[in-house]
Amino acid sequence: MKRRDFVRNISIAGAGIGLMSPHSLFSQKAATKIRLGIIGVGLRGQNHLHNALGREDVDVVAICDIDDRMLESAKGIITKSGKPMPKIFTGDPHAYRKLLEEKDLQGILIATPWEWHAPMILDGLSAGIKYIATEVILGITLQDHWDVVKAAEQHHGNVMMLENVCYRRDVMAILQMVRQGMFGELIHMQGGYQHDLRGVKLNDGKSGYGIGVEFGEKGFSEAHWRTNHSVHRNGDLYPTHGVGPLAEMLNINYGNRFITLNSMASKTRGLHNYIVEHGGENHPNAKVEFKLGDVVTTQIKTANGETILLQHDTSLPRPYSLGFRVQGTKGIWMDVNHSLYIEGVSAKHDEWEEAKPYLEKYDHPLWKKYGAEAEGAGHGGMDFFVLQAFVESIKQQTPTPMDVYDAASWSAITPLSEMSIQANQTVEFPDFTGGQWMYRKNRFE
Repeated sequence: MKRRDFVRNISIAGAGIGLMSPHSLFSQKAATKIRLGIIGVGLRGQNHLHNALGREDVDVVAICDIDDRMLESAKGIITKSGKPMPKIFTGDPHAYRKLLEEKDLQGILIATPWEWHAPMILDGLSAGIKYIATEVILGITLQDHWDVVKAAEQHHGNVMMLENVCYRRDVMAILQMVRQGMFGELIHMQGGYQHDLRGVKLNDGKSGYGIGVEFGEKGFSEAHWRTNHSVHRNGDLYPTHGVGPLAEMLNINYGNRFITLNSMASKTRGLHNYIVEHGGENHPNAKVEFKLGDVVTTQIKTANGETILLQHDTSLPRPYSLGFRVQGTKGIWMDVNHSLYIEGVSAKHDEWEEAKPYLEKYDHPLWKKYGAEAEGAGHGGMDFFVLQAFVESIKQQTPTPMDVYDAASWSAITPLSEMSIQANQTVEFPDFTGGQWMYRKNRFE
């Protein structure tokens, strides 16, 4: 099947889903149990493992990791659940390929270091796996993103990024308001990843968070692999939490698309100062030169004329925030001040009002129905919904609500921002849909 035909067929399927009741993928009408494999059972993978084991419609039949400590922890979670112990694959970095050979495997979930996502997706598609969910991000280079898109088209596979913030309760309420025209025509959006990760990128090699200044071979968990990206790369390394929800509101890849991007990076001080403060100026890591700017700011223009501002801010002391702003011709919402203003609706002219009553009024049907079930799933319940969407897609053999084109578009911001910073210029944003963005219908409602 030619690429354009495949994309057209997917678009038609998506249009059909869009005619169903909101989030029909969550209907749980299908009683089928699915056979799921999980590649990577570190701290993040264990969260997915816990959630999958708690479902009656999922059999976790295989897991893979090369870290004995993480495997032992994962086995403890499985034993505690009372579910059968799955097959375990370990030993070398490519042990996951043996997992992909498991009979009747219907889907895989990838929760490994970033540099492994694209190769594992490609190997999974080549092995005939039709449903693949990956933690953010999709790939490292721009070519990685093209490779995954082309492979998904070639193998008729569904690749879904586990971008859970799209399911955040307040975000989904705002999505409801956007869809109902409460903010008027959208003009400008803001978001980002503004999260003090100094205690994540640096630790003592034993604890996951907040103790020590080691990374790389001496680091544990994310400090073992993530921090090296801050050493060698300068760009928005984690854009999808901020851009994913905004892209859904703007119908990116569904009648709209990103067309240009421009990024700039501040100077680098945060990680170095943290190492000196907690490890001393004579610590070997105090001599490391980190390439990642402390604050990376990215501007994106869309085909329909909206602008987006993203910020990556992970190396300085600050409270956590994704910095959402949704602004249109009739009003504005900002999550930082928990406020909004709707012209002609807000009680006082030109004055912020508390967003909470609106968020309650426009609470999304998914949260109304599954809010109690989502408690304890991780990230305020968001992890429940993103796994639910993936599982129900497999059960019903339908496209995932966030597809490979979404994953590529959101994740490609990283290599494009690196290119923009290095060249000090605006860069064109590729169209991963091959022009089909003009005709596709959004399945995320």
